[in-house]
Amino acid sequence: MSLNQIPNILTLIRIALIPILVTSFYLEGNIARYVATGIFIFASITDYFDGLLARLWKTETSFGRMLDPIADKMLVISTLVMLVHKDMAPILPILAILWREILVSGLREYLGQIKVSMPVSRLSKVKTAMQMISIIVVLLGEEATGIHYLTPLGHTLLWITAALTLFTGYIYFKEGWQHL
Repeated sequence: MSLNQIPNILTLIRIALIPILVTSFYLEGNIARYVATGIFIFASITDYFDGLLARLWKTETSFGRMLDPIADKMLVISTLVMLVHKDMAPILPILAILWREILVSGLREYLGQIKVSMPVSRLSKVKTAMQMISIIVVLLGEEATGIHYLTPLGHTLLWITAALTLFTGYIYFKEGWQHL
């Protein structure tokens, strides 16, 4: 295995962790929350390092550029769906996040077909970080940690994340509109 393969391997590990993460939601008691949180945090860290290493080592590949955002969306969407399924999170901010992800993915696909690039903005990177932080807070919740108000804090963070998600989606759509 060469260094240039490590970023793509990290992306593939993130994808492979998703079924394990989803399965962890069906464990009994608070252990489910801890296991899901641990898996989610580890997968989120691989997201950070795959991009960092690919840039540092100048080993970015077409495969990685295509698969990394898909892996990110698969991880976040799978976790959000499970949070709603297990009544751990409100559905409206989750739907807002999902709709934006679908719209922006479709827009990027269309723009790619007409050879227009739409790079990821700094604000979208902040949005991704906020998604991951809010998911971690909701996953842990006050039931598992005993920290009062952690669940309402997590829900508030989800609403803030949804607003940021919609705002970044609006920016992408506004920039892409000229090519539609």
